Amino acid sequence: MLPDKLTARAYTTTDPGPPALRLASTGTLTYGLSVGEVLGVSTLTGARLIGGRSGLGRIVQRLNVMEVPDILAWVKPHELLLTTGYPLRNTPQALDDLVADLDGRGLAALGVKLGRYLDGLPPTMIEQADRLGFPLILLPNDVGFDDILNQVLTDILNRQAAVLARTEEVHRALVQIVLGGGGLQEVVDEVSGLLDVAVAAMDGERRMLAGSGPDEHLRTMLAWEGPDGSARLDRPVLAGDHLVVPVLAGGFDHGRIIAYSPGNGLRETDVGILERAATVAALLITKQQAVAAVESKYRADFLRDVLAGRAGDDESVVAHCTGFGWDLDRPVAVLVAELDGRATGDGGGPDGRPRTGRAGAPTADPTDRGRGADERMVQERLAAAWTTVVRRHDRHAAVAGFAHEVVAIVGAAGAAGPAGDPPEGGARPVDLSALVREAGAVFAEHHGGRRSFSTGISRTATSPSGLREAYEQAVKAVRVGRQMHGAGARAHFDQLGVYRLLSLVSDPAELHVFVRETLGGLAADDEPEAVDLRRTLQVLLETNLNVAETARRLHFHYNTLRYRIGKLERMLGPFTEDAHLRLNLTLALHVLRMRGI
Repeated sequence: MLPDKLTARAYTTTDPGPPALRLASTGTLTYGLSVGEVLGVSTLTGARLIGGRSGLGRIVQRLNVMEVPDILAWVKPHELLLTTGYPLRNTPQALDDLVADLDGRGLAALGVKLGRYLDGLPPTMIEQADRLGFPLILLPNDVGFDDILNQVLTDILNRQAAVLARTEEVHRALVQIVLGGGGLQEVVDEVSGLLDVAVAAMDGERRMLAGSGPDEHLRTMLAWEGPDGSARLDRPVLAGDHLVVPVLAGGFDHGRIIAYSPGNGLRETDVGILERAATVAALLITKQQAVAAVESKYRADFLRDVLAGRAGDDESVVAHCTGFGWDLDRPVAVLVAELDGRATGDGGGPDGRPRTGRAGAPTADPTDRGRGADERMVQERLAAAWTTVVRRHDRHAAVAGFAHEVVAIVGAAGAAGPAGDPPEGGARPVDLSALVREAGAVFAEHHGGRRSFSTGISRTATSPSGLREAYEQAVKAVRVGRQMHGAGARAHFDQLGVYRLLSLVSDPAELHVFVRETLGGLAADDEPEAVDLRRTLQVLLETNLNVAETARRLHFHYNTLRYRIGKLERMLGPFTEDAHLRLNLTLALHVLRMRGI
């Protein structure tokens, strides 16, 4: 955490110290003269510092004169207060608390003329000034307050005018870079050259977007944790040899502009320059995001047409995709990722309309009407995570985020030759399981693990014309996989087996009736005995009625299992002799394993 003020070294009255820079309580960096610099003006040549030497770096932005008893109600932060002590002439005991009161109101220093109304300042007052780092100054008797006011205020205004002039000049130079088609790197180069320090632009994840300066300085900035940690930075911060300015636009935090000078060579005007650079960087970043959003939508629209089978013949699709850097002229698999927590698990088809069930009725998702900005942000982060990971595994893959799902088309098994090498000009097949795991890890890292997604994987498609069917396979794998395994499921279409057929039943009530009619009392989950007998029945069917193997798996005595089989046949019928009944029982148990029906 940055201290409330940045204190200077103990300057003498002839050593005003460096230009002053202070982080004010309002969170903005303020410009003015340090107390040390004020003591260096000609009208204060005979002034003497008697206390609070550690506070010489305090900022003076204005001056005031104390000649009334209730001055505390009128003072303001960063003031140099001048007094003859007239209001305190009859109450010297008030001097003991005056320093603490002034320091509490953020004043820069107190200048006192002695001799006319006060003969001296009590030692306790000086001790308190030293403890608080609040400068106490004895003013020369032969200098009028108006002379001090005029000269110090003139110097302050000149300093601020010079800062504004230089900042405006830099701003115009940066704007010209943007108007000339320059990017973030050119802006950083310009600022680095103006300040003669290393400068870097970083995104919200502390990844360097552009950097200028010695490599070792850039590495230092990358490794530097900073005073803000992971919290959002909404104001400039000067921390040692680093100066950090946030890049904010439209209420969003786009990252940081950081200047680094290992010799503490940062000056007060550097803050304004970096603030202008941050403004220009925000303009560039939002412009890039707008262009990327348009391009992303164009790509997504075309991919949607491909998956809906309306993008044209294979040759035209391949040619169009080449312009996007996609390679669909090879064996590929379609992966569909959907956020968990939706009512139906159905994210809408590639044509943007709700997917339909077997009878053609829309499988509407009632949560669509209530999706807010938070849900859209999570969906965008899911798409970003998948895009990042897919690009690592297959730079020629197609990936796009739709309204409620992310679709990726990546190289699949079949692209490699007999020896496992990719075909000439082709890409090596992707390890789909590793890709899904990595996408989950990246998404969890950026979203704190608060949401999960399920993934469906299609069979291999050997041509663009087969992508429509592959997409539907992946969608089916998502829905059935989530029903079988719950949130975070990863399912391949070929591994669904009979569950593919069960999922085609559009009316869940019909499946519930089938389970109750087939299993009777064994369908209940609130009776431990029913659950136990159902487990026995399941293992019996899995072992093809092999009593010895079933007893071994369940750790039952042979006679105990024979007794249980008799009890099950009394409840369900002669399933050991009736193959059709065994099929019905097997299907009913499969339905019970499916979730979300």
